[in-house]
Amino acid sequence: MLKTFRIPYEDTQKFSRLVIDYLSEDRRLKSFINHFPEIDNFEKQITAKQNHPINRKVLVEVLRQQNTDLNLSKKSEKNIDNLLNKDAFTITTGHQLCLFTGPLYFLYKIISALNLAEQLQEKFPEKNIVPVFWMTTEDHDFKEINHIHLFGKEIVWDNLQSGAVGRMNLSEFESVLHELKLVLGESENAEKLLNIFENAYLKHQNLAQATRYLVNELFGKYGLVILDGDDKILKKQFIPIIKKDVLQQGFVKTIKQCSEQLAKDYKAQAFVRGINFFTLAEGGRELIKGGITEKEIDKSPDKFSPNVLLRPLYQETILPNIATIGGGAEAAYWMQLKTAFEQENIPFPILVLRNSVLLLSDKQNEKLIDLGFGIDDIFKQEHALQKQYVFSQKSTEISLKKQQEAMEKVFAELLEKTNDIAMQNSIKAQLHKQLSALDKLEEKLIRNEKKKHETALQQISKIKNQLFPNNILQERYANFIPFYLKYGDNFIEILKENLNPLNPNFVVLIL
Repeated sequence: MLKTFRIPYEDTQKFSRLVIDYLSEDRRLKSFINHFPEIDNFEKQITAKQNHPINRKVLVEVLRQQNTDLNLSKKSEKNIDNLLNKDAFTITTGHQLCLFTGPLYFLYKIISALNLAEQLQEKFPEKNIVPVFWMTTEDHDFKEINHIHLFGKEIVWDNLQSGAVGRMNLSEFESVLHELKLVLGESENAEKLLNIFENAYLKHQNLAQATRYLVNELFGKYGLVILDGDDKILKKQFIPIIKKDVLQQGFVKTIKQCSEQLAKDYKAQAFVRGINFFTLAEGGRELIKGGITEKEIDKSPDKFSPNVLLRPLYQETILPNIATIGGGAEAAYWMQLKTAFEQENIPFPILVLRNSVLLLSDKQNEKLIDLGFGIDDIFKQEHALQKQYVFSQKSTEISLKKQQEAMEKVFAELLEKTNDIAMQNSIKAQLHKQLSALDKLEEKLIRNEKKKHETALQQISKIKNQLFPNNILQERYANFIPFYLKYGDNFIEILKENLNPLNPNFVVLIL
């Protein structure tokens, strides 16, 4: 039976201070955003975006052209057509073109966007709210996207291509699918999933086309609209900003100042350069260092690719966007851009943190209960869980906390009897030595007790590694395939029914 738990992000000890403070609406972050992500703030955001010119005709023409070969749902087709309307606005999330969707949070991003769009559609029935997935096809870090972890194995797509990953051809992809087929099994869900993957990766020329097909197969029925920013017509809308950055280095001062302000309290995520564009060519992507003419930009804007800091400006130039959904690192680099948006008179969207999720099976949950742990406990470090278990099962008293407190009291009394600084330092040093000795003794007692519970401690280690592989969040490591094999399309439905990006809590789902 499905159970849902929501846990404060801070209690997981897995998120940055910026994420925790943003969710609690810390006033220190107010100058780096327009509005915090509350549903009542979207009306003001809609008004601001409505007053900002967007070439909707070009946007819709490009979307229709890019999605020509897809079997679009009627809902997605309608959403594209609706973008011609001045009362239509987008909720956008984006990600790299990860192999077979990559880590689980790829799905969580999209579902967060779908659900927020539905919430806002209900809130503003006179508007059209459209969920958009922006494929980051111009990214060049192939090693980040070319593998998945599945059933204890790593499936890797090796190739010698370089440059924008979206343009990489799939001519030698059969071996990857063969390796996947060996571990999928022969269930009905396995056959369905393999069919989707084969149609995606074997019947399309490049990774961008394959990913568009795959995402549409999984989420198209919900009305998702998929956009590829690697497009000459769309880049024409961005020419003024390309020129300002490439020819005048017109953003470095503004972004640097904003980044330095943010860095006073938080870690900045991206480094601003004098020029923040790359040139795209067959088989490569190069950082621009100068020597570009205005004529080159006018003739071939599609050859110019914004880096991580200027991509948000590109997105907000071409889309009637009111919210962008991403993780904590993405929120941080968007905040570095607040003054750049103001400089260009582009409305800064509401930043909404995607849902984060931990998935447990009934069997895993039952094992946790048998070991005496609750849902809140699973975020603790493995050694802390083992220590907690040993203390709960001890046959004799092994905590020396009372002895430590008694010793501290004795030494405090000794300190009161002398005003001599040298003597006080000697007493403090001796106290530290004695407390350290007690700590070591307690550790020996714990180790001795652990030997009596070796099987249970191994179970703790096993389940901890299942839920937090390599000590990172499951969503950043595991792929959706094992869950799809078990639950089929219902897996995505389960996620969709239980994720709410405006609820500022970590989600634990027991399936």
